[in-house]
Amino acid sequence: MEGNVTILTVDDEQPILRLLEITLQAQGFKVIATRTGNDALVQAATGRPDLVVLDLGLPDMEGIDVLRRIREWSTVPVVILSARSGEEEIVRCLDAGADDYLVKPFRTAELVARVRAALRHASGPTAASPLSFGRVSVDLAGRKVEKGGEEVHLTAIEYGIFAFLAQNAGRILTHGQILQKIWGPTFVEETQYLRVYIAQLRRKLEEDPANPKLIITETGIGYRLRETAD
Repeated sequence: MEGNVTILTVDDEQPILRLLEITLQAQGFKVIATRTGNDALVQAATGRPDLVVLDLGLPDMEGIDVLRRIREWSTVPVVILSARSGEEEIVRCLDAGADDYLVKPFRTAELVARVRAALRHASGPTAASPLSFGRVSVDLAGRKVEKGGEEVHLTAIEYGIFAFLAQNAGRILTHGQILQKIWGPTFVEETQYLRVYIAQLRRKLEEDPANPKLIITETGIGYRLRETAD
């Protein structure tokens, strides 16, 4: 698959661009490298990349503005790669349509894993394909969740949250994204609702709910379903 996948990298630092190129090409990806927001927008439109790795601190415009412009016409996966590590900045980018957010300095193996996860999500699971996460699996067509081969009873809200996480496995989903999806736009600030249901899901699905390995808390931001539970 990788040989047919083109990744657009956008960063104003040439050493970072070179590192990204070496790392991604070593995995078989084709790479288009750009250093400005305007060039990124042109390449996103004309080069038709399968994924964009985007820095926020560009010389001619903010990376989040590049993201918003791309989202006006494209659903191409966008992974933010930035030195900015503040929770508010991360949430802002995810809510603006980023698929993932990785903080510099980064491990190249983690970058490749995040890129592959975003590409898998973009291809989308079919309703007929059960999704497996270690001992836990979910059948989206049958609305059925199993743990160790035995069905687990989930309430409608618990199932809705878990299915949303499963369909976006590997991605960080913000509190607001989950709340809006499950309860609607008037509940986007009600994070306590979400904490209660996440705790219930962990009791039913985790081996050790006090030390979750499946449903991961991204502190101050939201939750992520680990693609392979330990």
